[in-house]
Amino acid sequence: MARHKQKGWNSRLLAAALGVTVLAAGASMWTAQAEQVGGRPKASDSAPDTRVAKVAVDIAHASDRGPQGVNITIDDGPDPAWTPQVLQLLKDNGVKATFCMVGTQAQAYPDLVKEVVAGGHRLCNHTVSHDTAMDTKPEAYQSQQILDAERMITKASGGVRPEYYRAPGGAFTPYSRQLAASRGMRPLGWNVDTKDFERPGADTMVATVKREIADGPTILFHDAGGDRSQTLDALREVLPWLREQGYVFGFPVR
Repeated sequence: MARHKQKGWNSRLLAAALGVTVLAAGASMWTAQAEQVGGRPKASDSAPDTRVAKVAVDIAHASDRGPQGVNITIDDGPDPAWTPQVLQLLKDNGVKATFCMVGTQAQAYPDLVKEVVAGGHRLCNHTVSHDTAMDTKPEAYQSQQILDAERMITKASGGVRPEYYRAPGGAFTPYSRQLAASRGMRPLGWNVDTKDFERPGADTMVATVKREIADGPTILFHDAGGDRSQTLDALREVLPWLREQGYVFGFPVR
C-alpha cells in the first residue's frame, strides 16, 4: 500500500500531539499496562479485558457482506467542518462507514465521535498523531501511539471501543498488528485509494473507484486535513453508483 504524502497535515498533528506524546511516552495509563519482556513491550496478561474480542492479526480487506460487499472508510477526523457533512451524506444514502480517527482529533471533538457512533458507524484507531513513519520507530513508541489513541477514542465516544486499527500511510509492523489484535482491533488496509487527500478532482476520484473496485471492497476517503469538498462531491456520485452496480455496504471483516 502506497504511503500518503501528507507532510503538512502530519506536522500539524504532531505539533498538536506533542504534549500528549511526551507525557504518554513515560506515564500513559495504557502504556503503564505494558510489561517489558526481553526489552519488548506487550499488553499485560494479568487482568484480561473481557470486552476484547479475539481478532486476526493479518490486515483485513474483505467485507462482512461477502463478495458483493463494499466498505467505505473515512480517515483522519473527526473534523468540525467536514465530518458532519460526511455523516449527513452517508445518512442520506443509507450507508454505514468505518471512521479511522486520529487520537488528538477524537480528544478535541468528542461530540463528533459520539455522533459517528450514534449514526451506526464503526470506529477505527488511526494512532495518536498520524505518524507515517511509525514502522521505523521503536516498539515502545508504536505501543504508545496505538494504546493512547485507543484510550482517547474510547473516552471520546463515551465508552465505545475502536474495532479496527489502521496504520498511518499503511505503516504496519508485525508488532503493531499483534498489539492491535490483542486489544480487539483488527488491522485494516484498503483496496481502493481515491487519493482524495491530494484533491485530484471529484471526477478523478470517481473514476478511480469505478476502475479499481473490482480489485477489492475497501475504499479510502478522508474527512480531515484540509478542504474535503471534492471528497463530498465524489461520495455523492460513488455511493448511488455502487448500489446501482449491485454492491451492498458493509464493514470490514474482523
